[in-house]
Amino acid sequence: MQAATMDPGEEPPSMLWGLDPIFSAFARLYVRDILQMTESTQVPGIYFYNLHPIYKVDVLGTVVYKRERDDFFCYGVDDGTGVINCLCWKSDLLKEERDPTKSGGKHSDGAQGGFNLVSELEKLRQAQRSRCRLEIGELLRVRGAVKTSRQQREIMASTYYKVNDPVMAVQIAWMMEVPQLYRQCYDKPLQLQPDATGDSDVSTVSKATNIIRDFFKQKSVTRFRPYDVQDLLQPLMCSQPQTAPADQEPVAGPSACRQLRQLLKEALQILEDEGTVYRKVKSQDEVYHVTAHDKDLLIAVKDIIREDSKREKYAEKGCHILHILSAVRQRHSLNVSRPALELVLKSLECNSDIVSTSDDYYTVF
Repeated sequence: MQAATMDPGEEPPSMLWGLDPIFSAFARLYVRDILQMTESTQVPGIYFYNLHPIYKVDVLGTVVYKRERDDFFCYGVDDGTGVINCLCWKSDLLKEERDPTKSGGKHSDGAQGGFNLVSELEKLRQAQRSRCRLEIGELLRVRGAVKTSRQQREIMASTYYKVNDPVMAVQIAWMMEVPQLYRQCYDKPLQLQPDATGDSDVSTVSKATNIIRDFFKQKSVTRFRPYDVQDLLQPLMCSQPQTAPADQEPVAGPSACRQLRQLLKEALQILEDEGTVYRKVKSQDEVYHVTAHDKDLLIAVKDIIREDSKREKYAEKGCHILHILSAVRQRHSLNVSRPALELVLKSLECNSDIVSTSDDYYTVF
């Protein structure tokens, strides 16, 4: 595989990589994406997925081939999207491979009828050996740094072990968690926060959005009007520096009110774009509904999925999110956005009212 490299102009500066929390974590990426990541031109060994700098990953998959050498194992791990080489160094226990009868025979008389420390330690060593020595078809979890050797992408394991999963509970949990990580972290482009010399308006709007969002959680608000939350943003206006010249008195009254209304408008627009709130009916009486607390919307979405999953067309895979969105707009409100619907689906799935059969497909139990 020829390692792809990024255009230096597209890469974020290396000094800012540490601001991305994904950089210091083991990224749970699909093998397909690990193989397709582009390598940094600034620092070899650093790769980019959607502008996120990544150098270590966490993979769970089935062993499809193995090679053993004196110092390491080389496992081919398949997670369903691709196969990647994992170089797993042998521990001292695997290198020694001592005969358990040698150490256990000397102390068998002294520990007869009681606890034999040597034999128990040997059992522990055997268990550790069995977890590090895998066969084809067994499940392996591996964490380590991504490297490119001989034009082949591989993982240099820092930790690896066999996963005993007879009822596939670990694999099911993994398949549920990884798509959520993609939606919430990996698929969102890296956005660095403005520094102290940046645009202060951006940080003020962000603070206003967080204040309103926290108010919804604390008070369990189901619906509101803009003037209900306007006073919450008043401290932000008081903390802003005055920009009037020294020879003029600061302008108060209408100017401050207009700024407050504009700040509230921008914060509500952000909340509406991310699906936290929506307007069921757009009219002069601006009534906003909080998506997560709107029971009528939750019931409407659940009923749509329950009814349409019985139809032959959706019986196997379930209902696609775009089909659900179209039905919700016909039955409940034309103003429900896809981000708002995704929040509702996530809430229903957490409560076990629905289940996702695959990405963007949902059905009832």
